[in-house]
Amino acid sequence: MEAKAKLKSIEEFRLHEGDTGSADVQIALLTQRINSLTEHLQTNRKDHSSRRGLIMMVGQRRRLLDYLHTTDVNRYQSITKRLKLRK
Repeated sequence: MEAKAKLKSIEEFRLHEGDTGSADVQIALLTQRINSLTEHLQTNRKDHSSRRGLIMMVGQRRRLLDYLHTTDVNRYQSITKRLKLRK
């Protein structure tokens, strides 16, 4: 199931054919993993190694969003709206 969801995210957020590494795709994949880990940590409260991984992923996504905000504000606004990261 995870692989299908990953391919769907890549298809949805890619900028051109064969794009798997643009900031948009990376942010979408990180968001997917963050949401999955958040659910895991709600049931496994003492899983501190996964919590550390979650914090690192959130930081990586924040850096990618900051990069996108400085280079292309329209793409930044589009992706935050599509992923429901900002209200």
